[in-house]
Amino acid sequence: MVHLYMIRLYHNLMVQLDRAARIVLALACAAQFMVVLDISVVNVALPATQRALDFDDDALQWVVNAYALPFAGLLLLGGRLADLFGRKRVFLAGLILFTGASLVGGLAARAALLVAARAVQGIGAAVLAPATLTVLTSTFPEGAERSRALALWTAVGVAGGTAGNLVGGVLTEFLSWRSILLVNVPIGVAAIVLTVRSLAGHGHPAVRPRLDFAGAVLATTGLIALAYGVDQARSAGWGAPVTLVPLGVAIVVLGGFVAVEAKVGAQSLFPLRLLRSRAISVGNVMMLLAGACLNPMWFFLTLAMQDVLHYGPLKTGLGFLPHTLVTIAVAAWVTPWLMRRMDNRTLVAIGALLAAAGFLWQSRLVSGSDYLSGIFAPAVVFSLGGGLLNTPLTTTVTSGVDVADGGAASGLMNTTKQIGGALGLAALVAFVGPANHGDAFLVIAAVMVAVALLAYALPAHRDARRVQCTKR
Repeated sequence: MVHLYMIRLYHNLMVQLDRAARIVLALACAAQFMVVLDISVVNVALPATQRALDFDDDALQWVVNAYALPFAGLLLLGGRLADLFGRKRVFLAGLILFTGASLVGGLAARAALLVAARAVQGIGAAVLAPATLTVLTSTFPEGAERSRALALWTAVGVAGGTAGNLVGGVLTEFLSWRSILLVNVPIGVAAIVLTVRSLAGHGHPAVRPRLDFAGAVLATTGLIALAYGVDQARSAGWGAPVTLVPLGVAIVVLGGFVAVEAKVGAQSLFPLRLLRSRAISVGNVMMLLAGACLNPMWFFLTLAMQDVLHYGPLKTGLGFLPHTLVTIAVAAWVTPWLMRRMDNRTLVAIGALLAAAGFLWQSRLVSGSDYLSGIFAPAVVFSLGGGLLNTPLTTTVTSGVDVADGGAASGLMNTTKQIGGALGLAALVAFVGPANHGDAFLVIAAVMVAVALLAYALPAHRDARRVQCTKR
């Protein structure tokens, strides 16, 4: 049902575009779907994977973390690579890494090889995810056409995220745990062939590019240390040395990164001048906070359906269908229509307030609640809100940016979203507890109200200023 719905949305947009634009949109959406899907698709398959490859209990978490840590840590670097070495070249490199690692992981005979393959997958995803957005923003000019393309890209990302547990459960149940990785291979190969044959190269740099090596090392080390420390906080607590040491390293190293970027200038991994734009600086703070709410929501709602309503894994996966369908419908159809008639910041504020209301409703779930009032109804409300705010916020933080800095802006947006999700989940687990679903949703609702208030710190859409790509 979800796939038929997505096909219809995809067809309605594709008929309005020329062949070259259709290819770009198809490639970007396929790549984004794979990257987001693989964040969660392994979860349901973990018990079967453990039995097949004889994982220790402590080592099993690395099937997830080996993907998540490089993905979060390398996103900023991955975004800048597209600016320096060309969007087609970097997009293709990310596809090859991701697809090849999926094949190796799906055929792995040893636990260590699977973990290594997942790490390479994470590296490929960090290169590929910002490149998908950069390819779109450099292909579609600002305006209604870009808004529609970003709406479909957002909807596909939501579909990948919500479908992960369901797809993983179905594939593991009826095929094998290996199929959750091998399913990427035919999709990836088809995307590689299409990229080589059809995707425009967007030209070549006028001078030989030089990568900001010091900035790359500092950003990657700092973000991986931050992601690792946050992940450890979930199991060991915020006061444990295994949490405090990497978090301390992250603070020092990321401070060093800012100092280096301020001196490097035009060749910097992330041009700090971009933060002079309120659309980028405030927008990414909002993206961080929204990620801290919308990503952990899946974790707590999964536990709530299984612990409070006593659903099994497959029924839990099916229970997420309303969330998927409503978000896709709103993001792909309703939001682009509203963006032509409303200011972006107003739409973001309305979406955040609706999401807050839905999460407040969701916090009232108790044992004995029926699906209609306990899950479906609040899902419609907060999914409506999430669908309304994602596309205009994404448009805001990537608009008005010089083409030469598009990858840096995309990498920052993806980084803040992923780090926000990791920080939000760790903070909620540590301070609220994984079993206190009601309290977790109350906190999420409060943070979404803060996002709504911050929306009016954004520049009005009609007054947004172009960020000049000039040397300081």
